[in-house]
Amino acid sequence: MLRDAYNRVIRDLRISVTDRCNFRCFYCLPNGEPPMARKDTLLTFEETTYLAEIFVSLGIEKIRLTGGEPLVRKDVSNLAAGIAALKPQLKDLAITTNGFIFPAHAADLRKAGVDRVTISLDSLDRDKFAKMTGVDGIDKVFDAIEAARQTGFDPIKINAAVIRGHNDDEFVDFARFARENAISMRFIEFMPLDSGHEWSREMVVPGREIYDTINAVYPLKLKGASRGSETAWKYEFADGSPGEIGIIAPVTEMFCGACSRIRLTADGQIRTCLFSNIEHNLRDVLRSGASRSEIIAFIEDVVLKKEPRHYINDADFVQPSRTMSFIGG
Repeated sequence: MLRDAYNRVIRDLRISVTDRCNFRCFYCLPNGEPPMARKDTLLTFEETTYLAEIFVSLGIEKIRLTGGEPLVRKDVSNLAAGIAALKPQLKDLAITTNGFIFPAHAADLRKAGVDRVTISLDSLDRDKFAKMTGVDGIDKVFDAIEAARQTGFDPIKINAAVIRGHNDDEFVDFARFARENAISMRFIEFMPLDSGHEWSREMVVPGREIYDTINAVYPLKLKGASRGSETAWKYEFADGSPGEIGIIAPVTEMFCGACSRIRLTADGQIRTCLFSNIEHNLRDVLRSGASRSEIIAFIEDVVLKKEPRHYINDADFVQPSRTMSFIGG
C-alpha cells in the first residue's frame, strides 16, 4: 500500500499518454502547441503497462488515461487492454477525452476494458465552444456523448471548465442538459495551468456560486455527507429527475487533506500534486536497468514527498511551468 507522509493512502493514478492535443483551449494552450516532447522521451506502451502493473501491486485501484488528448496517440486501445488485464486488482479504468475523435474509438476502448469515459464540453453554445476551444467541433462532442451511450459506458461524465465571462451564464442550461440526457455534469473551477500564464483569481467562479445558481432553478440534494477522496461534491436533483451535478472547487474549497492521487506524465515523470513545481524522473530509473524492487523503492520514496496541500491561495504561489496538456487531468 502506498502511503504518504501525511498518512494519505494513494489509490488513484492518472497516466498521461501524450502531450499533444487537437484542441487549443484558451485556458490551456492559448498560444498554440507548445514544444512537444521528443518521441524517445515518451514512455512506450510496454513501459507504461509495466509501470502500471507495479503501481497496482502497490495498491493503486483506479487508473485514468489522460493527455493532452489521449486519442491522438495511435493505438491507445492497445495500451488500455494491457492495463485492463490488471483487473480485478485494478478496480477501475477510465479515460478523459475532448470527444472530437472519440466515436471512432469508442467500441475498441470498451472492448479493451475501459470502464468509464469523461468528455469535456465547456459550452452548449456553438460560438462560445469554438471561442473557448479554438475548434468548431461541438457537434462532434455531442456525437461522442451518444457514442459513449451506445457502447455501454456508464456513467458518462461531462466536464466543463468554468471561467468568468465565458460560460458562467450556462449553469442552468448545463443542468437541464444533465437532466435530459441522464449524465453526470461536472463543473470545474478555473485553475492556474494555462500555458499563457494569464490565470487570475477574478476569472474563477466559486463552486458555491455554481451551486446556488443551479439550486435556485433545479433544487439539488447532496448525495453524500463527505467527498471522501473524490474531487467533486455530488448532487442529485431533488425532484428525482435523472442526471447528476458535480462541483469541483480546488481553488475555493481545496480537498487536499483527502487526496489519493498521483500522476505519471507522458515522458515518465511522477507528479505528486497537480500544482507541483517538482517532478520525479521515473523514466530514467526504469531505463537505467533498475530492478523491480528498486523501482518500487523509488516510487515509495517519491510518494513520501507528496505535498500536504496545494499553494494556489498563498501570496508566493508560483504557477507550474508545465501546462495541463503535459501533466494530464
